[in-house]
Amino acid sequence: QVQLVESGGGSVPAGGSLRLSCAASGFTVSSYCMGWFRQAPGKEREAVAAIYISGFTRYYDESVKGRFTISRDNAKNTLYLQLNSLKPEDTAMYYCAADVSSEAMRFGTAKYWGQGTQVTVSS
Repeated sequence: QVQLVESGGGSVPAGGSLRLSCAASGFTVSSYCMGWFRQAPGKEREAVAAIYISGFTRYYDESVKGRFTISRDNAKNTLYLQLNSLKPEDTAMYYCAADVSSEAMRFGTAKYWGQGTQVTVSS
């Protein structure tokens, strides 16, 4: 049974940092494209970052480039998102996703999703 479990969210002041984790089970993260999405209240879900099967190709939304870093630990079968220099507009529920298709990461149509972890940034 495939399962994605996010953790690491919280409330921080602007300029702060968090590290989100997504523990995967039922499949190996190195065999899938993995990504992070977020959804703020009243807004559509948007792609934040993705890492492809090779592990070398990565995608970042323009709004987070230079501040967020996606990575994965194959030994721990876990995906991470390091969030630095956080801004109030980063406040959202963050979701981990997995799919064999890189296009699914771009368009948010991934087959597997976690339950989300809340990130709140105060000004």
